[in-house]
This record gives sequence, C-alpha cells and structure tokens, in this order.
Amino acid sequence: MDGGVGEKHWGGLAQIARLNSQWLVPMPKGLTPKQTMAIGTAGYTAMLSVIALEKNGITPQSGKVLVTGANGGVGSFSIAILSRLGYQVIASTGRIEESNYLMNELGAAEVIDRKELSEAGKPLMKERWAAAIDSVGSHTLANVCASTAYGGTVAACGLAQGMDFNSNVAPFILRGVTLAGIDSVMRSYEDRVQAWDRLAEIVDAALLDKISSEISLDGVIPAIAQLMDGKIRGRVVVNLQG
Repeated sequence: MDGGVGEKHWGGLAQIARLNSQWLVPMPKGLTPKQTMAIGTAGYTAMLSVIALEKNGITPQSGKVLVTGANGGVGSFSIAILSRLGYQVIASTGRIEESNYLMNELGAAEVIDRKELSEAGKPLMKERWAAAIDSVGSHTLANVCASTAYGGTVAACGLAQGMDFNSNVAPFILRGVTLAGIDSVMRSYEDRVQAWDRLAEIVDAALLDKISSEISLDGVIPAIAQLMDGKIRGRVVVNLQG
C-alpha cells in the first residue's frame, strides 16, 4: 500500500477503506491476508533495503552485514531475510536479553549492544562490516557509515534515534561507501511488486509466527504504549474481527 495511508489518508485499523487503486499491489501468491499484514510495511521496507544492498553488489561473500534496531519490525525482518539468503548478520540492539531470539530464531550470527554505536564517534573507525541496514539514524547511522568497509553500502530506512545525521564525508570519499536512502511510501509500482514477490519467496509461516503476534482492536492503545517504551518485539497484527 502507498499514498500515505494512516498519515495523510484515513483507513488505518478499518475493515473497509476507500483507496486510490494506484496505491495498491496484488497480494502475493502463497501468502494469506493475515501473513501479508504480519509482513506489512516493516517487512516490505526490510526487503527494499536488502534489494538495495544487492543492487550495489553486496553478496554473502562480501562480508558481514549489520542490522540496527534488531528487535523492531524492520530489524527482525532484515535479519531473517539476510540470514535466509546466506548472509552473516550482526544484530545491534538495546535489548541484549533478546539475543536468543535474534540468533536462534532469526538467524543472526552475532549480537552487539546498541551503546557501541549510539554516541558521537570518530570520522572513520575500524572496518567492521561490508554493509548495513539502519533503521535508527542520528549518531548510530554516522557510526555505522564510519565502520563500513571499503566499497560497502549502508541502507538507511529509519530514524528511531533521530532525524539528525552528524557525519562527515570521510567514509564516502576515502572508502567509497554508498549511503542508499530507502523510501517505502512513494516507490514505483514495479519496485513494490518486486519486493512483495521476493518476500513471498523467502518468508514462510514459521518465520511469521516468530516475528509477529496478534491482538484485538481493544489492545491497540496498550500496544502503542508498549511500542513507545521499546517493549514490543517484531510485528503486531490487529484482528479487526475481535
């Protein structure tokens, strides 16, 4: 779905909504409506980010791939997708107690504390990963770029820490790092269909059961409070019939 639904157009948490047909893409074959919603914008954004890495020549042989905001929806799907495609994933999270979930359930090879990246750092730091998917922004994104290996790519798709980006040109002109911006709202129809088709190939019911949980409409407000407190893991599907 496109067009700013839930932001500029009414329709969020509705059983029926009137929408512009250009905002919609066909539901991928092999996925149920519930599974499609479990993937949602988060999984779709993660897939766009992975595709951006692939288009810039990042392969499993390139080296490790960092995923920040690992316990969130985008982070969870990014780890799972990359792992299933054969990449070695480093997960950055503020909830180290979730390491078992990130490694044994989603496939991360390593977990690091987000504190390593969340404070102001140096213009260039030790090369630690070949690529990254960042949903955090701010100092984290700057440090991610500064620690990306020569010729690497960083896909920036979020701003959980903030909209600011206190970086410098060193990673880009000395290491040839590419910073790829990921917009999930105004993408072309072709891009959206490609991402959803890839998701249908990679994601299965077992993975969605690990990443998502279901609540009723009455549970939305409490879930939002938990989300803002950083206590929600993965995705939440709202059952509008309940």
